[in-house]
Amino acid sequence: MAKFLRGGKVVIILQGRYAGKKAVIVKNFDEGTSERPYPHAVVAGIERYPLKVTRSMDKKKVAARSRVKPFVKVVNYAHLMPTRYTLELEDIKAAVTTESLQEPSQRTAAKKAVRASLEKRYLTGKNKWFFTKLRF
Repeated sequence: MAKFLRGGKVVIILQGRYAGKKAVIVKNFDEGTSERPYPHAVVAGIERYPLKVTRSMDKKKVAARSRVKPFVKVVNYAHLMPTRYTLELEDIKAAVTTESLQEPSQRTAAKKAVRASLEKRYLTGKNKWFFTKLRF
């Protein structure tokens, strides 16, 4: 079987707290590890999507509505649904590692780096589909 769950692939989380949320695979483990003996991936996603912005809004309101709340998580492949989209994630990959998920303070630092990267990408208008809420 072809390995299609690679770094940069946009996926939808199917189970748990973030079910229905979009995420991007940062690092994948097809064979599993000693502590997680199942195929899994480290993902960074959007917990709260940016809101709609109109032309009549002032800069302060636009900045507030363009805010993104990210999450970083290790997820079993069985709980991921791949999409046809991909994302370039050099800056995210540097911030999010399996070691940074162990310590709570490192996890918050990783989330802040992911937030900055995603907000920058959103404001430039790239990957519009990734920043829209799933309607179902």
